[in-house]
Amino acid sequence: MGASRQEGVDRACLGNLISQQLGGELTGSLIDLLVDNRSAVIDRWTDLIFDTYPPESKKFMQSKKNRITNPVGASIEEGVDKLFDWLVGGENADLKEMCGFLDNIVRIRAVQEFSASHSIGFVFLLKTAIREVLKAEILRERLFEDLLMIEGRIDELALLAFDNYSQCRQQLHEIRLMEVRNRTSRLLERACQKYGMPSEW
Repeated sequence: MGASRQEGVDRACLGNLISQQLGGELTGSLIDLLVDNRSAVIDRWTDLIFDTYPPESKKFMQSKKNRITNPVGASIEEGVDKLFDWLVGGENADLKEMCGFLDNIVRIRAVQEFSASHSIGFVFLLKTAIREVLKAEILRERLFEDLLMIEGRIDELALLAFDNYSQCRQQLHEIRLMEVRNRTSRLLERACQKYGMPSEW
């Protein structure tokens, strides 16, 4: 990650963490259940994210685990793994590291021309994964208040993702604008050379 990009991540993500005081420690039976069922929840969340891609892309990302041959799938799997650990980690979670992994996934989906809602919607899919995997335990133990607290934290994570998405789209716009300007400048330069006009014309 380049210096300018890292500074952008810090501003868009860590600044909001401070202002929202996001990352307060969550405790309770549901956290214990999430820790005990970590693999099942992460696997389901990952599958739900892959479901947002076309069938052929989904099949490829699920079948290829190598970062070289499947960088998108590998980045998503690594990212959701770290984001989940941040969610249940409380005060022990590394906020700066979490922001980096969140930014990676958002950037992948932003450049793939997903809409804003689809680009950040992967965060909300964690709610679905938790409810599907732990539905029986939540109902049996009546962990509704714990669930609301967890889902509130997921909502805050989605807000951070939206900030990152907006910043990424702005950067893409600036890159494309610069490419158009450079292309136009080269065409004008060639025209000036062909017709003997001064380049300052």
